[in-house]
Amino acid sequence: MKAIIDGEKCVACGECLEVCPVDAIELEDDLAQVDDTCTLCGLCVEVCDYEAIGLPELRREDTEDLESYKGIWVVAEHHNGEVHSVSFELLGAGRNLADKLEVELAAVLIGDQLEQAASQLVGHGADRVYLVEDPALMPFNDESHANVLTELIQSKKPEILLAGATATGRSFIPRVAVAVETGLTADCTGLDIGEDGLLYQTRPAFGGNVMATIICPNRRPQMATVRPMVMRRPGFDGQRQGVVERFTPRPEAIDSRVQVLKTVAEHQETARLAEADVVVTGGRGLQVPENFKMIEDLALLLDGAVGATRSVVDEGWMPHSHQVGQTGKTVSPKLYLACGVSGAIQHVVGMQGSEIIVAVNKDPHAPIFDVINYGVVADLFEFVPAFIKKIKEDRGAPKLHSRRMSGNPKFEV
Repeated sequence: MKAIIDGEKCVACGECLEVCPVDAIELEDDLAQVDDTCTLCGLCVEVCDYEAIGLPELRREDTEDLESYKGIWVVAEHHNGEVHSVSFELLGAGRNLADKLEVELAAVLIGDQLEQAASQLVGHGADRVYLVEDPALMPFNDESHANVLTELIQSKKPEILLAGATATGRSFIPRVAVAVETGLTADCTGLDIGEDGLLYQTRPAFGGNVMATIICPNRRPQMATVRPMVMRRPGFDGQRQGVVERFTPRPEAIDSRVQVLKTVAEHQETARLAEADVVVTGGRGLQVPENFKMIEDLALLLDGAVGATRSVVDEGWMPHSHQVGQTGKTVSPKLYLACGVSGAIQHVVGMQGSEIIVAVNKDPHAPIFDVINYGVVADLFEFVPAFIKKIKEDRGAPKLHSRRMSGNPKFEV
């Protein structure tokens, strides 16, 4: 589908060409023409003073009774019975949404032997837990889990469904959206309920240069995946009461054409990136992959994790599992130390939630210095080894000579 041009109103002024972010519009025979690369973003509609451009009607003829859908669901991801932290973060976000709509907040657990996990979800804010247990549902299989969740949605009809934008969530939640014929907004960084009662889903778009807010007015449930470490995790209340409701899907929903033979966990000496209190990230300023050794050494000394920018990952210096940014992981540690990182917006959106951000860069005008708490203007090949040496000597901080500069504080060594 693409934007529609009214040939009688179009005057070929070219304004729509200037704003189209994907270059989907051209002028042919004194008339704007739209090709199939159109993303229906609507920017051309807003800029046209002649009302010559419109978007196709997306409402389906068979739109269901939207009023029959009630409640907010969180798909609780777990590994070997241990609930993933993103599920608790989603319960915190879901609680706020449910209170605004004055509806029930429920969690969905699919797997086997998950009674203890269900109690955890209640303690973190769930009013109800839909528990689906069967030995055939372990280990995780995206086909069977998608079938089970689809059947549960069709039976209970939630108006909003949230899941983590993790490897697991990304593998089966799109299947569910297709099966129930609704929209899905991926990698959200913000969720809210509008005055119209709809879920407003905010995510970075066009390389992080635009924050797009998306709604799904005509289909249910409204579905979104949310990046880990974006939402605030609620506290645990062991006295909180909730309902655990078991659901038994049809046997054919559990059957799968795929058999998981083995799951291989990635081995790494440093902490896991999404869960670390300290993240030490290296960028292109390291020049060659061998120099990442000092980043790893520093991360080990600080009991932290190793991060990397997209350019470093694209070069093959580090695996994608270490990438921080819009197309990688979102982190919010207590301390984020960026070494040789320029500070592109695509990277910043993945780490700007950190409590304290420190950057080491020899360029005092690097964009990274616009978002930091403390900056070190120095050659990282001199500073980082000296920092490591000092930590090994007495576990203290390096002595920095302050030099006040415009913006955030920076230091020159």
